[in-house]
Amino acid sequence: MTDLLAVKTEILSSEYNESLPEAGKKKYSVSEQFRLLAEVTKLRITALVSFTTGLGYILANEGLGINIIYPVTGIFFLACGSAALNHLQEKNLDMMMDRTKSRPLPSGKTGILFYLLVILFFSISGILILLLKTNIATLSIGLITYFWYNAVYTPLKRKSALAVIPGSIVGALPPLAGWTAAGGDITDFRVLYLCFYFFLWQIPHFWLLLLVYADDYKKGGFPVLTDIMNVKSLKVMTFLWIVLTFLISSGIPFAGIVDHLPVKIIMLISGLFLILSGIRFILSGISRKSVFSMFISINIFTLLIILLLSLDKIII
Repeated sequence: MTDLLAVKTEILSSEYNESLPEAGKKKYSVSEQFRLLAEVTKLRITALVSFTTGLGYILANEGLGINIIYPVTGIFFLACGSAALNHLQEKNLDMMMDRTKSRPLPSGKTGILFYLLVILFFSISGILILLLKTNIATLSIGLITYFWYNAVYTPLKRKSALAVIPGSIVGALPPLAGWTAAGGDITDFRVLYLCFYFFLWQIPHFWLLLLVYADDYKKGGFPVLTDIMNVKSLKVMTFLWIVLTFLISSGIPFAGIVDHLPVKIIMLISGLFLILSGIRFILSGISRKSVFSMFISINIFTLLIILLLSLDKIII
């Protein structure tokens, strides 16, 4: 029986290896392995998660502190594990879409075992760091975010074109994790207002991508808003959410978060540039150039919010 099982395992393994493209059998240099890991863990997204976690800590701590490394690293590691798990969950769908078919798993650059090792390493490491070096509130927020992304948002994307709205809770929670790690009250209006901004910002961020990649999402079997409204209507709705994002961001300087007047002024002026970009976007035709210009503008604006709020506590 044992011999039969071994033979069957060898056959399955052989079939799997033969099904992989040649790229999957390539030997990678150290730099290529790092780039591969960055793809698997969605480094551009998970890095932003670590920034917003750090922001929450800085705001609650009224400045930097050596212990910031623990919530930032712990949440970052959990986000990396969650991102790798998401790749695994959507591997068959990724193969169907032009935007994602070159990802490591569908392209055969690496196999499932590598993903499993990445998921286990980052997830367990993140949990241990938060458990041993922060507090239960921070760990709980990290685990809730992990669960919400992989167990709620990921399957919901296949069922609803509006999944991004509940899914945006994922991006709203990391600042709260940093805040509680520094001893901040989880019910404090200041951090909840900031989290609300990060919740809102993600929705037009995603819909801007949808304006360009709607057909690609359809290839993957995802329901999209362009199935129930035309592109022009989606563009108008995206613009209205950009306006709402601007209005909420304009309240940040007056929500008790910002201490210094110059920071408040710069933040308000930056908001005006965002709304001007939004007006140019809605008045322009529907083109990749105008959509990506707006996409870049709203992302730069959010990064500027993070930078200004941090500098307000650290330098000024």
